[in-house]
Amino acid sequence: MTGFSTVLPAGRKRRGEGHTRREEILQAAKRLFLEQGYESTTIRRIADRVGISAPALYLYFKDKDELLLALCDLTFAHLMEAVDEIEKTVSDPLERVRRFGEAYVRFGLSHPDEYRLVFMGVHIPEAIRKTGHKATTDDPTKPGVGGALVFKRLLTILGEAQASGTKLKYPTDTCGELCWMGLHGLVSAFIVKPEFPWSDRELLISGMLDIHLKGILGEN
Repeated sequence: MTGFSTVLPAGRKRRGEGHTRREEILQAAKRLFLEQGYESTTIRRIADRVGISAPALYLYFKDKDELLLALCDLTFAHLMEAVDEIEKTVSDPLERVRRFGEAYVRFGLSHPDEYRLVFMGVHIPEAIRKTGHKATTDDPTKPGVGGALVFKRLLTILGEAQASGTKLKYPTDTCGELCWMGLHGLVSAFIVKPEFPWSDRELLISGMLDIHLKGILGEN
């Protein structure tokens, strides 16, 4: 034994373990944002939930907005994985559009907490308040750019469908927004009213996908 203590200063992880603490902070922030609301949640409460000091938390995130942006990016990263799989396995452009919409719905229903926080919360971080899904994507590592990256992939898929001979009724960005608005309403209704006596959920999902495709496609 050397006599040196292996106990680290409060809030610090051993070298190489910082990602673990970062994940702990993000998960604690997510739960508190959902339980108490974004405005009522403080950095001190998040730090207490993790079991560290507020100064230690600031080593990872400078404020609540940065925490929320990181949670948004994590959510969109999962959705991006589904999009990657679609592009690898589906060749027909129109089927890709439909599968993209289905992937969005399935993700939202499988991750209701994340969906509530990212898509149904009232607070929008200043960094994306005026840019949203149209933020520049030159730097994919920039905090808060996850949503814009996913939307850009949707526009690419719509553009490919148009290049293959499919006519769109509106500009591609408008078509993309219409797709999101319709599917967002469906997912939100299922999440907010889980016990409501909906008819057949799978038929509603399929029908909504039919509706949004027919709504953006022009006459060929």
